[in-house]
Amino acid sequence: MTHKILIINGDGIGPEIIAEAHKVLAVVNEKHQLGLEFDHALLGGEAIDATGKPFPDETLAKSKEADAILFGAVGGPKWDKIDSAIRPEKGLLAIRSNLGLFANLRPAILYPQLADASSLKPEVVSGLDILIVRELTGGIYFGQPRGIRTLENGEREGFNTYVYRESEINRIGKVAFDMAMKRGKKVCSVDKSNVLEVTELWRERMEEVANDYPEAELSHMYVDNAAMQLVREPKQFDVIVTGNMFGDILSDQASMLTGSIGMLPSASLDESGKGLYEPCHGSAPDIAGQNKANPLATILSAAMMLRYSLNLGEVADEIEQAVSLVLDEGYRTVDILTDGCREVGTLEMGDLVAGQLK
Repeated sequence: MTHKILIINGDGIGPEIIAEAHKVLAVVNEKHQLGLEFDHALLGGEAIDATGKPFPDETLAKSKEADAILFGAVGGPKWDKIDSAIRPEKGLLAIRSNLGLFANLRPAILYPQLADASSLKPEVVSGLDILIVRELTGGIYFGQPRGIRTLENGEREGFNTYVYRESEINRIGKVAFDMAMKRGKKVCSVDKSNVLEVTELWRERMEEVANDYPEAELSHMYVDNAAMQLVREPKQFDVIVTGNMFGDILSDQASMLTGSIGMLPSASLDESGKGLYEPCHGSAPDIAGQNKANPLATILSAAMMLRYSLNLGEVADEIEQAVSLVLDEGYRTVDILTDGCREVGTLEMGDLVAGQLK
């Protein structure tokens, strides 16, 4: 049996971190004869430079044929001034939409070796294990109408539409509860239903979905309070489910609880479990090409790919254990460096994880 893996480097540090994840996958592929077959495609700024489009037709075709996609990062100042309709970020939104990747899973897990690297006190974050389930193909990022218009008095006005259908809410709610049943059986739904009608509907539908999971506990929290509670008492959460915009913000906030956003992987899944896997951080153009980027989020994203799309959970566990062993030995990239540890670069960190697997 073979598994077709599409690799998309992306922009900025994307090629560097993807190279290390690819290195790790190559090791387990040979070690366990997994039948992984790799292909490559363009997305974002690199695609604009080569084809004039952030999401070329060839990339769409290859992504539909693949069993899973491993992606680096998108965007950078080089493309900030171009037409907003073809900005690099449009390519990422397009691939999510075209493939129906509606469920974004962002685990925020604190490795015990990194407790001192967190911006919070170790006693507040030790043992942290949160899963943020973010709806990814709806909400204000995709709602229509949208744009910038000129009013009668000559003043310009920007506008976006925040919209969710019942079916979209039900679908992401089911994913959240299914995940919670494999964990602590607690779901916190985050909304702003006191001022936004769309999230009134969100809260109503989450209550309805919860009826199908009598063993699970559902709570609700306004997004501003959720942001505060993530800092105040983050271990109260098990699974957080929320919409596209709120999930985007809260998952980045949660990343700092773990020591660095460079440690956070993610999965974006369709209804059949096919997914696009990427680190939560951005393209970090300021350190691109300097061997400073942390590749662990991308390596852990590759592990999530093996678990969720290819049903190779034991191999995923092996990769995650290898990362933990490297951290045990005191190796750190600069973003997670603390006193008494040894600083290594992107390439060296990938080699260390691959070495543990060998």
